[in-house]
Amino acid sequence: MNRFFFVFALLTLTGCYNTERNCTDFKTGTFEFNYTIDGKDKTGKFVRNDSLNIDYYEGKVDSSSIRWINDCEFILKKINPESMSEKDAIHMKILSTQNNTYTFEYKLAVKKANRATRVEKGTATKINQ
Repeated sequence: MNRFFFVFALLTLTGCYNTERNCTDFKTGTFEFNYTIDGKDKTGKFVRNDSLNIDYYEGKVDSSSIRWINDCEFILKKINPESMSEKDAIHMKILSTQNNTYTFEYKLAVKKANRATRVEKGTATKINQ
């Protein structure tokens, strides 16, 4: 009987928690994100409108087209890919939002045969309010 009440209480508490997702606030703007390469923390910046994403990182500029699936998901495709791997489209999904930041995950838009799906997560901060 005690197990029943414990499980019921656990489900009640977790069932009431809703993740905030105000994705439309993050469809356009200027954003920063942190990433690590070879053990060094770095900061990148990108500017996004409804159809274009421009990345600024390590002194480079890179542009991608955007196709929105819904308010919280979109597909990025490099406009001028320089390698075969850059030709692959990326599926981006906003998982949660809070104030001026959002948490996202991304993966290849099309699964490669005989490869495990690799999903990465990150956080971006909107720097123009």
